[in-house]
Amino acid sequence: MISRNLLADIMGIPKRSIDSKINKGQLPSEEMSHDGKKYFSLKQLKSLPSTDFLFANEWHEFVKTSPKSEYSLVELFAGCGGLALGLEQAGLKSCLVNEIDKNACETLRMNRPEWNVVQGDVSKVDFMPLEGKVDVLSGGFPCQAFSYAGKKLGFEDTRGTLFYEFARALKEIKPKVFLAENVKGLKSHNNGKTLQTVREVISELGYVLVSSEVVRAMFYRVPQKRERIFLVGVKKEFFDYVDYKLPPKFPGVFTVRDALKAGALFKEDTPHSSGQIYRDRKREIMAQVPEGGYWRDLPDELQREYMKGSYYLGGGKTGIARRLSWDEPSLTLVCSPAQGQTERCHPSETRPLTCREYARIQTFPDDWEFYGSKNNIYKQIGNAVPVNLGYAVGLTVVKMLNDIGTRREDQ
Repeated sequence: MISRNLLADIMGIPKRSIDSKINKGQLPSEEMSHDGKKYFSLKQLKSLPSTDFLFANEWHEFVKTSPKSEYSLVELFAGCGGLALGLEQAGLKSCLVNEIDKNACETLRMNRPEWNVVQGDVSKVDFMPLEGKVDVLSGGFPCQAFSYAGKKLGFEDTRGTLFYEFARALKEIKPKVFLAENVKGLKSHNNGKTLQTVREVISELGYVLVSSEVVRAMFYRVPQKRERIFLVGVKKEFFDYVDYKLPPKFPGVFTVRDALKAGALFKEDTPHSSGQIYRDRKREIMAQVPEGGYWRDLPDELQREYMKGSYYLGGGKTGIARRLSWDEPSLTLVCSPAQGQTERCHPSETRPLTCREYARIQTFPDDWEFYGSKNNIYKQIGNAVPVNLGYAVGLTVVKMLNDIGTRREDQ
């Protein structure tokens, strides 16, 4: 059974649009469930293009993908290891992992003492000794605006940005494939000019961008509505060997309940861990926000008290005083579950999510430990690539490398 809210998330439309679609005959009417609530049955939704993945079995064949030989990986801007761990699970072996944040580096070393963790500014790392010895370069470079006035949009024009450092690593290492993750806004940033700069720079360095699509994490065993762009590129000499496709969607969607409780995603309930707390008055107000609700669900006098001057401003501000819902994927996690504009309150308890609950929603395994202060741990986790998403995209990279290896052997 699928709730209307979950169906809206799957279709990528506002929840209020479900009623309109039912009235227009574009969706069937919901059915009553045993709990007295209305849901759509899977049978009702079988003809919808947006739900066809729920009935497909491509995923089960896809996850049989495995490396045909040992493939090596260098990762930049690694954070606390979400992408690196996902790529490891896909079968890639890290030979160098770079990160500037000392706490995140300690997190990496605690969990993977065998990894070569290089702490420090990426601009100080010499990648030349790795030339021709690495299969994949990956990383989520922060997206700074590039300058365009009077420029040719080439490699040197991006100097001073962290993309330049990623491109420099690409130039020096010369891997077969690269994988770069970024916020979905990169796709439209500066009217598409930033992405075009990326495309031209990597072409200048001898690579072809084979994919620049926004990927929704909730379709890849991640109980979260996170959206990220993944840039996948291959050396021009191997371009004819590959037919890149995004990973097929998992035939199901996991929710906050799946993240925090024992079930299909985790074998046990979330282990106890530390977490932020609300001040007394904030806790009193948040206690009146219903499951899945936000500040507009409060009585008017509390809306005014809580929002202050923002009460009179436009915009939905739907992240403010937000309580998660058990039966939907979580909103995108941020660097703190209690910060004013983007609260992430537990679905039924009046408190922010704990650090371990944060990690669960990002699909880190429970034995992945985090080093640092409580606030720094929240930041590490909130900035991470969900592990299961990294795994899914990682398998597509493994398939590319397998195809390259097979075609080269055939020639």
